[in-house]
Amino acid sequence: MHGYTDDLRLAHVMADAADDLTMRRFKAVDLKVETKPDLTPVSDADRAVEETIRGTLRRARPRDAVVGEEFGKTGWGARSWVVDPIDGTKNYVRGVPVWATLIALMEYGKVVVGVVSAPALGRRWWASTEGGAWTGRSLTKATRMRVSSVSSLSDASFSYSSFGGWEKTGRLDNFLDLSRACWRTRAYGDFWSHMMVAEGSVDLSAEPELSPWDMAALTVIVQEAGGTWTDVAGVNGLEGGSLVCTNGILHDEVLRRLTAPAPE
Repeated sequence: MHGYTDDLRLAHVMADAADDLTMRRFKAVDLKVETKPDLTPVSDADRAVEETIRGTLRRARPRDAVVGEEFGKTGWGARSWVVDPIDGTKNYVRGVPVWATLIALMEYGKVVVGVVSAPALGRRWWASTEGGAWTGRSLTKATRMRVSSVSSLSDASFSYSSFGGWEKTGRLDNFLDLSRACWRTRAYGDFWSHMMVAEGSVDLSAEPELSPWDMAALTVIVQEAGGTWTDVAGVNGLEGGSLVCTNGILHDEVLRRLTAPAPE
């Protein structure tokens, strides 16, 4: 373990508390299909999780800033915690188990700790800078993760979230071109696509529209697993509003296809 052991431990403690809250409410918000999904019970769960995490940070890390999806930014300084209380809200509402709490620590603008906890899947992934990427039930019951070594798109598995965002950003043709070039495509969706890249079970993942709190925790995990992440334009930052993760070998080719100009 490296320099962020205490921060990583704290992130796990906060993830445990989040899991308790989200699992208790998960089936309670499983809505009737004939009604229009009303996200009110979810926003309650979202807020409860973020409030719990913020409460812990106020006691344990009073000098650190916090950026959360529900309550915005509080505090300032070199260190900030970035929190998405429930990533995959629409799954949560419908009783689909693919959702997670995302917790990241940034120092001087770089993500140094990330924890992704998906209790309904029974899965958790985490990493810290130079500490490797891990998955398991807890810090002590963990397996190290490595990205795949697939070197050709025609052998690669590609996971995404939906067509809609690609259409909206005017890149649907690029997305389809990339999909056709791959051996296999699946929409595992949200955080899961990117965690599968880190695990080596898929080879590339891409999403065209994301907020910093959707991405922060994922990036350090992919990186520490030996993968590469950028936005669609190839920039290594959270401001671009998109995320492309690969095993590294495929990255240039994936970006080339996603940004190629449409044929006249």
